[in-house]
Amino acid sequence: MKTKMRTLAFSILLLFPAIIYAQSISGKVMDVTENSAIPFANVILTREDNQSTTGTTTDENGFFIVKVISGTYNLTISFIGYKSIAKTVSVEEDVNLGTIILQESAQSLNEIVLKSEKRLIERKIDRLVFNVDKSIASTGGNGLDVLKITPRVQVQNGSFEILGKGATQVMINDRISPLQGDELASFLSGISASDIQKIEVITNPPAKYEATGNGGLINIILKKGVQDSWRNSTILSYNQNQYSFASISNNFFYNKDKISFSGSLNATKGGVENLEGLLIDYPTNNWDIAVDSELGKDQLSGRFLMDYAISEKITMGLQYLGNTSKPNITGTTTSSIFDNDNNLERTLVNQGDNDVDNNNHSLNFHAITQLDTLGKSISFDADYFIFNSENSRDFITEQFNNSGTSQGINSAALNIANQEIENFSSKIDVEFPGKKINLSYGIKASFTRTKSDALYYDKLSGYEILDPQRSNEFDYQEDVLAGYISGNATLSRNLNVQFGLRLEDTRTKGINAEVSEETVNKYLKLFPTIYFSYTNNDDNDFSLSYGRRINRPNFRNLNPFRFYINASSYSVGNPFLQPSFSDNLEFNHLYKRKLNSSIFLSIITDGSGTVFTSDAENQTQIITRENYFKQYNYGITESYSFNNIKWFKSDNSINLLGYYTKFTKSFGAEPKNGVQFYLTSNNTFSLSDKTRLQLNSYYSSQHNRGLFSVGEMFDLSLGLQHSFSGSLQLSILLSDVFNTASLNNYVSTVNGIEQIYRQNESSRNLRVSLSYDFGNKKVNVKNRNFGNDEEQKRSN
Repeated sequence: MKTKMRTLAFSILLLFPAIIYAQSISGKVMDVTENSAIPFANVILTREDNQSTTGTTTDENGFFIVKVISGTYNLTISFIGYKSIAKTVSVEEDVNLGTIILQESAQSLNEIVLKSEKRLIERKIDRLVFNVDKSIASTGGNGLDVLKITPRVQVQNGSFEILGKGATQVMINDRISPLQGDELASFLSGISASDIQKIEVITNPPAKYEATGNGGLINIILKKGVQDSWRNSTILSYNQNQYSFASISNNFFYNKDKISFSGSLNATKGGVENLEGLLIDYPTNNWDIAVDSELGKDQLSGRFLMDYAISEKITMGLQYLGNTSKPNITGTTTSSIFDNDNNLERTLVNQGDNDVDNNNHSLNFHAITQLDTLGKSISFDADYFIFNSENSRDFITEQFNNSGTSQGINSAALNIANQEIENFSSKIDVEFPGKKINLSYGIKASFTRTKSDALYYDKLSGYEILDPQRSNEFDYQEDVLAGYISGNATLSRNLNVQFGLRLEDTRTKGINAEVSEETVNKYLKLFPTIYFSYTNNDDNDFSLSYGRRINRPNFRNLNPFRFYINASSYSVGNPFLQPSFSDNLEFNHLYKRKLNSSIFLSIITDGSGTVFTSDAENQTQIITRENYFKQYNYGITESYSFNNIKWFKSDNSINLLGYYTKFTKSFGAEPKNGVQFYLTSNNTFSLSDKTRLQLNSYYSSQHNRGLFSVGEMFDLSLGLQHSFSGSLQLSILLSDVFNTASLNNYVSTVNGIEQIYRQNESSRNLRVSLSYDFGNKKVNVKNRNFGNDEEQKRSN
């Protein structure tokens, strides 16, 4: 009998924790101004007798659940930049608190009754947020204009980079964009700035995101109408440089009952001046190449998103993004050849038209099912993307002697390059908040096919004669299967941890028709991430993160055929390019939500990039792509926000960035290592209730980095905005007042031949915009975009 009693008592003791912790407290934390979820908010529960404390953090969708014993608790919910909420909760059974709304802290609010206003720049533990609505410089502009003024983002030569981080991928609503380079720039310029809610700069993304992008991610969040509202916004803008172009954009939002719809249509007509220069120091002479051209801005783009709530738990939706652009180039390239005593030998004048026709279409179907009120959910995405590009370069080169007398036609040719990229992908994501750990996991499959061809016709005889040695076809296919798991947990009242692991299996095959050569590549890689955050008190927040990422070459850089700029210059891809990898470590400290300090180290292995080489014997310029370096990027960043004066707000940063490179491939060059000093300042002056003045500036010092060195750059831009009424606004922006913000002294030396490049694509210009809004002006953020955006990103 005693034995049975002991067994029963022991069994009760084993079951006792399950019995007393049978209740739970759950809910969802939301932002009052954006009506969006707040991830990683702290949820702390303390018993009224102060005998015990427990807690958790919200997951990426703002949900939380905490297992507790019966009793009365003091509940506190807090997050950086928001007012904390405290309430008493009595627990006798499971308690669902529903949606809990947080408001921004008083430091982030204007003195307007019942109206909160977000600051221009917000710094959260895991990302920097640029609120586009608050920037005068973005009014009347497009997505590309917005990225150019986003803090810590540098746009240069068609690439997008988080300062000091290397190659950076661009996302739209949490999914990586499919395009890259000129195609991505063209697409972004087709998105109206008025359609963008905010831009997030994420230096070390979690495992849920695709692992692509060595330098982190830039996330563009688009707008969507709130419940029971509609709104329409129309913007007309005119840009003046050496040439001019005009744009019109219309955005419409509707959200009523079970239907949510948003759509936009944007059109641009005109052009900008593009000035380029290249100095080449050959052993026997020197070339001074100057390009004066007009870049076309003609394009038409649109998007729509419609969601339908089938029930309280199931939502389905469809989204389309489309863009057609004709960035044609008309211009003259003048090459002046001097001897070593700087005497003019001869001049080559190349005239030609570059006709470009780009079209892309993206279609997304998605469905989200909420499994319970505690945050468990399953989402499904299916995506289809197609991109077509037709590019023809028709040029003729005439030679002149040193006295300016024509020596006849040197060369004439027609170079045609076509590319088609098609991608299909699907993915499933599961959110599973638990007792101690909030988990999310999912899988994705992506299938990409590209077809490219290049045709070169010699026209020197007056007839178009196909040159098979300069023509080619290239087919490429890439299949990627991926799976991930991530989670976050509260280790103590002040310490949180987030972790993740992503597995990607990649298989590629490229077929070069000219030489009947097939290139096959297979690799299986793991990408871990881990993130710690520690809140010492209300004034000090610390975080430490590590992540590993991959940067796959874009599709055009894999294409082995030559695209001729003129008879002596061409660009050629490399089908043997391998992906590069990066290990990223970053430490952050946020003091009083104003001063942010960051120290980071990024190690890139098997790095690839563009190599400018010259053939001294034939005096030709060749642009190639190679895997050739290992690079260590490191830096210290200090950012400070000032908003203690009602009429003045200022966001400033000081960045000290270092680059150390080792070449893993010998091609007649030595690495250039150095330090970059980068300053930014964004200032807004409220001249009256209806008038604001904005002054933005940055300075980048001369610095060495890998194969290149870059000259110093300085930008000062002025913006003025006046509201005539609640719906009509006039904005004026003068960019780069002193015309000193363009790329210059971009120097590389390969095989003893120095090349110095410069480019100015109308850096200084004037934009005048008129915007008119009507309807309900409340704006929300949508959380859905394309699931195959990583593949589209590389479609350049």
